[in-house]
Amino acid sequence: MANISMMQVPLICHPQSDAGGAEGIQVVISRSDSGKVELTYGVLGSLEAVEIVAPAAPERVDELWKKTCFELFVGNIEDEIYLEYNFAPSGQWAAYQFSGYRADMAELETEVPDIQTEENESVLNVSVKFQLPDAWRGRALLAGVSAVIATKSGDFSYWAVAHPPGKPDFHHRDCFALHLEARGTL
Repeated sequence: MANISMMQVPLICHPQSDAGGAEGIQVVISRSDSGKVELTYGVLGSLEAVEIVAPAAPERVDELWKKTCFELFVGNIEDEIYLEYNFAPSGQWAAYQFSGYRADMAELETEVPDIQTEENESVLNVSVKFQLPDAWRGRALLAGVSAVIATKSGDFSYWAVAHPPGKPDFHHRDCFALHLEARGTL
């Protein structure tokens, strides 16, 4: 039997950004003892104003945050090392590792995540499944779940579980507001 933890969290729009047609974002996150992470981002609102890139090949692409993009930051409790994952509704993705706050960014070697998108006029669901690196699987982690919503008019809104003071900054440790318990096998 797998040992799985699951939680549902709302994302909050940064006070210095306009929601851009999104009325709310809910995220369901689960983590299994095998290191598998599953996320489902649910965006509710007037989606005709939101820029959603058409499906593309599921490949690694930098600067996904310049369009509508969903993100997960995973940090160690013991040190400042953290991982950043970016998932686009198009199926494109990126993954990076940092030694500290925005320091020593390097591409993270990882399997291609499975990204599935469903949308209609009022709901955009982006579901993602991927494996954490071996060294991250059995430890307690801090997580920051976030989203960048781009509008067709060129505006952006920034959503996260928690925001630091000042401008939007998902890399800031204040955004790592979720505690993911260490996973062990049963």
